[in-house]
Parts: sequence; C-alpha cells; structure tokens
Amino acid sequence: MGAGTEPAEAQCDSLEGKVYLDNNATTPLAPEVAQAVWDAMCQAWGNPSSSHPTGRKAKELIGSARESLARMLGGRPEDIIFTSGGTEANNMVIHTACRHFHESQCGRGDSQGTPHIVTSSVEHDSIRLPLEQLGREGLAEATFVPVSPRSGQAEVDDVLAAIRPNTCLVSLMLANNETGVIMPVAELSQRIRALNQRRAAEGLPRVLVHTDAAQMIGKGRVDVQELGVDYLTIVGHKFHGPRIGALYARGPGTATPLHPMLFGGGQERSFRPGTENTPMIAGLGQAAELVSKNWEAYEAHMRDVRDYLEATLEASFGKQRICFNSHFKGSKRLCNTCNFSILGPGLQGRRVLAHCKVLLASVGAACHSEKGDRPSPVLLSCGIPLEVARNALRLSVGRGTARADVDRAVQDLVQAVEQLERDPAP
Repeated sequence: MGAGTEPAEAQCDSLEGKVYLDNNATTPLAPEVAQAVWDAMCQAWGNPSSSHPTGRKAKELIGSARESLARMLGGRPEDIIFTSGGTEANNMVIHTACRHFHESQCGRGDSQGTPHIVTSSVEHDSIRLPLEQLGREGLAEATFVPVSPRSGQAEVDDVLAAIRPNTCLVSLMLANNETGVIMPVAELSQRIRALNQRRAAEGLPRVLVHTDAAQMIGKGRVDVQELGVDYLTIVGHKFHGPRIGALYARGPGTATPLHPMLFGGGQERSFRPGTENTPMIAGLGQAAELVSKNWEAYEAHMRDVRDYLEATLEASFGKQRICFNSHFKGSKRLCNTCNFSILGPGLQGRRVLAHCKVLLASVGAACHSEKGDRPSPVLLSCGIPLEVARNALRLSVGRGTARADVDRAVQDLVQAVEQLERDPAP
C-alpha cells in the first residue's frame, strides 16, 4: 500500500443507514482532510524542530497550515497559535487576561484589585467552568450576562453595563451551539474599542475581547478584521477537520497579550510548547482551505436543507404541535441549526430520540449529554418555557445532508412519537 492512497478511498462517515443530524456536536472528516492527515503521517513524520530534511518538511507543512487558517479568518499567519482544541484556547485567553490585568496593575498605587471578566449566560462550558473555578478560588470575578428572551442574544448594552473598572476581558461566543443565534460580536468590539480609549485616559486597564467561533466557522463568514476581536477560538472538528484547534490572537505578545499555560521546548513561539502534532495540524489546514474556497456554497446548501427540514416538520406534525426554539425576531442564526419541540405529554426530547431507529441527533450541547431529562439551561435562559424546553431536540444539518435525509429523519420522528403516544410511560 503506497503512502497517500488509503484514506481517500475509505468512508470517514460510515452511518450504516442512519441519518446524522448532529453536526453541531461534531462533523466527519472531509475526505481531503483525511488524505492530508494520512500524507503527513507517512511523509512528514520528522520532528519539526529538527534541522535535517525530515524535520524541515514537517515544519513547512505546519507553516502552510498556519497560512491556511490565517487566510480563512482574514488574519496573519503569525496570529495563529495551534492548540489541542477549543477548550485549551478558551482557557488560555482567560489565563492571559487575568495575568495581563495583574501585570498592568504592578507598581500602581490605585490597584483595581481582582480581575473581572464579563461573558454571557449561554457560553460553552470551557468558558463558564474556568470562570466559576477562578471565582471559587478568589482569583477572579465574573458576570454572566443573561440573554434577551426577545432576541436570544446577549445584548450589547447589557454587556457594556456589566463592565467595571477592574474588567479585563469580555468573552462572547460568535454563535450559540444550541439555538444557532448569532451574537453581536462586531458591534460589541467596536463599542469596547471606544470605551478603551476613555479607560486609558482614566488609567483603567484595557478590556480585551474574545469570541469562541467554534460553531460559526464553515457555516458563515468569519473575518477577524470585521469582528474587531483580540482573540478568536477555532475548533477543527466542527468544520470537518481533526480534533485539534487554534487560537487567533491579534499580534500575540505585542499588540495583544498572550501568556502560556505550559512551559517546555519553545514550540509555537513558546506560547504553546510541546512537539507539534503535524498530521492533525496538516488536516486542520486542509479543512481551512475547504472553508476559504467553499463557505458560501456550504452556507447556501445548509440553509436550504434546514429550511426544508422546518417546513417538513410543520407539514408532518402540524404547526400547532411544533414549537421552534431558535426563531427570535430580528436575530440571525446559523444556517444549519434547528432547535424545536414536539408539544405533548411524555414527548421529552431524550425519550423521542430513544425511540428513533434512523435519526442520530441530540437534545442540546454534547457536553451536557449526561444531565438526564433536565431541560437545557440555554433554552431556559432564552425564555423558553420549562415544559417546552423539556421536549427540545436539536437537529443540525451538514454539508452532505440532502433533502431525502430530512424526509427519512422526519418520518422516523413521526413513528417515534406515534409509538410513545400508543405506549405512554407509566
């Protein structure tokens, strides 16, 4: 078997007759990505820090991937730091903001005390849990701004109102993984930029701006210049790449602070040391190339299929029985996400999915999958009534989802509901 021949012929998404509508949880490797990973494993196995040809080949591949990610985001290659995934990137930003706050206060007689971070009530656990832990340890304070029940968004004015003299970071996800609602990150960045000018004149610390773009990349336009953020989190497995990630930092170590959480061999300019995972980085670069070239076509296709899904749900169950939990007037949402409830007793989302024979989907965020029948905190935060939130299902279509897949999935939901209504739980 020659190098570079196997993965392109292999099926990365073997579903055996199932319909996979859980693309917000993870996506299958694109064939081109699998090929890039395989090629790197076979042909670029050298240590990127070695000066001989095998090392240089690996280093060149990493440099090329860095350029691909920068191109995808409208940034510069030197702004990209490879990480193990989104969780590490998010933690790294929080760690940096707190340390930068303390460094900026050194030698000041009017120290602002404990660093304060503002975020929303619907963030991923890799933002929420580190902030809660820092709070328990007395190392930082955090404000979790509720989303508006009208828009499903963390409103810009509400976020700005939460900023204090000791605020050092605002972190707001670019799009929510459960509702699909797109947050007003560009407007927020613009307003904070103006605020920082006034704060500098008053001797107050700079407020850094971060967005977790895990759900948006590959489903819509993501341009760091338009967004105006200091940091942006990239998660490969959400856009048909491997399970590693990267952090965009605008001029890391110069224009924007960046502090390592690990110390070691100096890789990634010492921001994230450790021998680089060349094959996964190569795969991430290939996934970024696909997004750069095709994101508009991907977005149009997924929106068409998602809209067809919502129309088919209403046609199959009746408009009175379907409640869409991600339709907020005036708010844009991800092209692929449909969060809805089938109304009726005994139709909790988990029970419905357990009776499906074809459909593979979820009731919400994959990181909350162990929380039993408790309704999604995100939906409750958005003002969805408890009895509706309990029945919620999240279907997220992908690049390869066809209308025929939607037909099969909805038929499966119909039979599951009919079965539950015939044999209700005791």
